[in-house]
Amino acid sequence: MSSTLHNKARTTLDVKGQRYSYYSLPRAAEQLGDLTRLPKSLKVLMENLLRWQDEDSVTEADIVALAGWLKQAHADREIAYRPARVLMQDFTGVPAVVDLAAMREAVKRLGGDVAKVNPLSPVDLVIDHSVTVDRFGDDDAFEENVRLEMERNHERYVFLRWGQKAFNKFSVVPPGTGICHQVNLEYLGKAVWHEQQDGEELAYPDTLVGTDSHTTMINALGVLGWGVGGIEAEAAMLGQPVSMLIPDVVGFKLTGKLKPGITATDLVLTVTQMLRKHGVVGKFVEFYGDGLDDLPLADRATIANMAPEYGATCGFFPVDAVTLGYMTLTGRSSEQVSLVEAYAKAQGMWRNPGDEPVFTSSLALDMNEVEASLAGPKRPQDRVALGDVPKAFQASNELEINQSQKQHKAITYTDSKTGLQQTLKDGAVVISAITSCTNTSNPSVLMAAGLLAKKAVSLGLKRQPWAKASLAPGSKVVSDYLATAGLTTYLDQLGFNLVGYGCTTCIGNSGPLPDEVETAIKQGDLTVGAVLSGNRNFEGRIHPYVKTNWLASPPLVVAYALAGNMNINLQQDPIGQDKAGNPVYLKDIWPSPEEIAEAVQLVSTDMFHKEYAEVFEGTPEWQQIKVSEAATYDWDEGSTYIRLSPFFDHMGKVPDPVKDIKGARILAMLGDSVTTDHISPAGSIKAESPAGRYLLDHGVERNDFNSYGSRRGNHEVMMRGTFANIRIRNEMVPGVEGGVTRFVPGDEQLAIYDAAMKYQQQGTPLAVIAGKEYGSGSSRDWAAKGPRLLGVRVVISESFERIHRSNLIGMGILPLEFPQGVTRKTLGLTGDEWIDVENLTQLKPGGTVNVTLTYADGRKEVLETRCRIDTGNELTYYKNDGILHYVIRNMLDA
Repeated sequence: MSSTLHNKARTTLDVKGQRYSYYSLPRAAEQLGDLTRLPKSLKVLMENLLRWQDEDSVTEADIVALAGWLKQAHADREIAYRPARVLMQDFTGVPAVVDLAAMREAVKRLGGDVAKVNPLSPVDLVIDHSVTVDRFGDDDAFEENVRLEMERNHERYVFLRWGQKAFNKFSVVPPGTGICHQVNLEYLGKAVWHEQQDGEELAYPDTLVGTDSHTTMINALGVLGWGVGGIEAEAAMLGQPVSMLIPDVVGFKLTGKLKPGITATDLVLTVTQMLRKHGVVGKFVEFYGDGLDDLPLADRATIANMAPEYGATCGFFPVDAVTLGYMTLTGRSSEQVSLVEAYAKAQGMWRNPGDEPVFTSSLALDMNEVEASLAGPKRPQDRVALGDVPKAFQASNELEINQSQKQHKAITYTDSKTGLQQTLKDGAVVISAITSCTNTSNPSVLMAAGLLAKKAVSLGLKRQPWAKASLAPGSKVVSDYLATAGLTTYLDQLGFNLVGYGCTTCIGNSGPLPDEVETAIKQGDLTVGAVLSGNRNFEGRIHPYVKTNWLASPPLVVAYALAGNMNINLQQDPIGQDKAGNPVYLKDIWPSPEEIAEAVQLVSTDMFHKEYAEVFEGTPEWQQIKVSEAATYDWDEGSTYIRLSPFFDHMGKVPDPVKDIKGARILAMLGDSVTTDHISPAGSIKAESPAGRYLLDHGVERNDFNSYGSRRGNHEVMMRGTFANIRIRNEMVPGVEGGVTRFVPGDEQLAIYDAAMKYQQQGTPLAVIAGKEYGSGSSRDWAAKGPRLLGVRVVISESFERIHRSNLIGMGILPLEFPQGVTRKTLGLTGDEWIDVENLTQLKPGGTVNVTLTYADGRKEVLETRCRIDTGNELTYYKNDGILHYVIRNMLDA
């Protein structure tokens, strides 16, 4: 490279006798102007541009534009960003590897070299999404759930083992190890990366993209990372830059300390509510302020984890002394820790007391004002003070999901385990789960849960028998420190036995409720609750019979299992009775800060060394899986888990010209905040659904259906599961819940998949109409792949969430936004309209696209919609019919 900035910025840094080359921001500032008050997250982007400057994908003008951000705290410029690595979990990773395998088939068919289809950046895939809470509440729960997981997912695991051997730079962390974000935080993340380049050891910031929204958790370690769809992640691992606009950065100033009895979960629910209200979609959030001095890294991770819930691209915490302390505790080498400190200080990325970077906007929180909280009944940003939960639960009965209910009848049933009669009432807590990366990475809240359990047991309190309790830590280290603190036995006595190491309840892998409880819920038409220490509580996600879901800290999860009902005010009502029949209140069993701190001190570096020593080895069952050594996969036509996807079947070496969309019909008309979970559910498959019928037709027993998430390697299941969430509401069929639409013209109601296939037979393109925040939630590529296979060519909404918009383009679907003030309602849409989208050969990023609506009575209306293809790279992907098609064509040309 001959660039002046690139060459002038390169210098060296000596750390403990090792010399590193690096691209110095202070040296670049000699030409660019003072960069000291640039947000530290943008300094990471600046280094990335300096390092990759080639005057092609990254130009000097890009770097100057980023430096110029300081003048207005904003910059309208597209940049090409190259993360150091990619992180995947198995739900999103399996379809990504299926795509890579399918790309090899396409390259082979088109006469190219299949070896070119290989990751160019390191990829870590952690199998953490496949364990389900089938067995719970006893000492055999973990072993039985692991056995069922290996049995159900054998085909998927064979495929991933093949991928581990077939692809370079591709590592798989086997099942039963932990959650990808916690493994990333405790082991994979380096804060500063280094590698041999041109005979020198080059140091640069550790950065990544991940195929899970909560990749942002690693921001707590000063590592810039966020979730992208599997499609975008595949392109990144294959050497394509992530195309992005230079982001606005919102500063969030933290001061003060949390009061005794207030947890990191309470803090994050408060932060989430504040940032959602402020509006941070598509923006970086950077935390600063002297309150960070006393905010442990695990607490920071709790906040960073939930960036998708507050809507930001990421929630970044700069490197400081707390970062170094955590890296030392978790077993990173002294050489690595020293490098992180020296590099961050040399680059101006270190957080100093009193730092006040320039921000696009800012807000502040005195942590002393945070109160005990939950969030619910169906959105993470809907924070409810602990004392207001009964009122919030009663209000949930006014929600649309419950409007059909005239009364809530208590039902008496016989408990299958004890044979005793129990009465299930409205508001019953039927799921109580300590689960998910958000909180199980945090020793203070887990020790608090264990200490609360210990006090409860000593007083004779018991879990209510209808509350299905579970403990699913994010890493094995959690089990080590709970055992060392002597708390495991008390959690076990309350039914919080270990059920697995992985994502369970938070992603819908809560498993079945006891038959008698499910029957009672249906008989009484009861609105019941789940309380979980997770980050997602969208309707229909946790369990099909649980209509209200509440996010809470682990100790509150245990408390609600004891109380057993959402209508109990834990601030003032007794949680139960002691052995003498006296009332026991939450304050009586809540551990003191001193008790929690004493327990947390027991967490040791040796625990991390022990559990991560053989992190890639897996169990004997994993190691015994036999796989082919071939460069292309030997597809099994009988498999119902892994099938060769059809996305590249008809592609040629040159893309077809972009065509206008003529005579499209509306497949679904949807409201606000439609999540990717509504579009492509991850949970259970109903037997009567199109996907259920497919599996039954292929000889799969109902007990072996597994989940949509586990079958993402089979496009036949996934396209049938598109828009199949049991709680989705298509306004074309008012009053009906579930994946149903009206086949037009006419009033015939069909499953959305069945209607889409009828339209395909006619050659009719399809459109989806929606309200605000279309595609919020998880970074789920099947929420774009599924609609594409159904024939959806365009989505017109009031606004899009960031990742889903990108995924739509990645699959060749056009995202358009209604003009300001115009909605499906102001237009009086019924779903009977024809849609024409014209002049697509003239598409420009962010430009205007005319959409003609033809009503059933022949009236026409022309809308000037906004094209949400935001960058030039995205337009190139769209013109190639998708990002992976573009990558394949590049490989063929190389």
